[in-house]
Amino acid sequence: MKTRKERAEYVARKLDELYPTIPIPLDHTDAYTLLIAVLLSAQCTDARVNMVTPGLFALADNPHDMAKLSVEQILETIKTCGLANSKAKNIKRLSEMLVEKYDGEVPRTFEQLEELPGVGHKTASVVMIHAFKIPAFPVDTHIHRLAQRWGLTKGKNVEQTEKDCKKLWPAEDWEKLHLQIITYGREYCTARGCDGTVCEICRTTHPNRKKPFKANKA
Repeated sequence: MKTRKERAEYVARKLDELYPTIPIPLDHTDAYTLLIAVLLSAQCTDARVNMVTPGLFALADNPHDMAKLSVEQILETIKTCGLANSKAKNIKRLSEMLVEKYDGEVPRTFEQLEELPGVGHKTASVVMIHAFKIPAFPVDTHIHRLAQRWGLTKGKNVEQTEKDCKKLWPAEDWEKLHLQIITYGREYCTARGCDGTVCEICRTTHPNRKKPFKANKA
């Protein structure tokens, strides 16, 4: 496989074989609960997020009700998540902003989403593509690592990785592909379990690679 395009086409075929259907790993019911779940997932596993959100959403599953809670009440329900103190403050403030600026609705542009406390480009991208079906390619540490290992990007930073991935696959495939790559990165091409020479996709895209591949960190 001499070109990025050839490698990308193989990757997509292989991932479709492994994951013909791929669910969103964070439990949610609408754009707002997805936004909160993704915000909580920073420095925290999806499994942990799914353990704490039922309690949080039992108290408030919309911006109007969440804005009425105190930071302490929010913190009590999410305290087992990493960075819980700052997340509780951000959840409180972004809920207030949604009520004040958008009548309690989650906005549908990157610019508006990224103005919200605790919401970066990756979080905004997840909400845009999964809640609103607006093309986006969220890049997390798994995608950043694997895209480099598979020769799809030089991976100088996550922004470059995102741009390169978008060029390789059609926009209608971005939603499933980003979930497929993340899942493969957790199951087969892990940070420590594969060094670019172990998993099937690494071996197939780079059959002549003999030494461990060191990916740039996100």
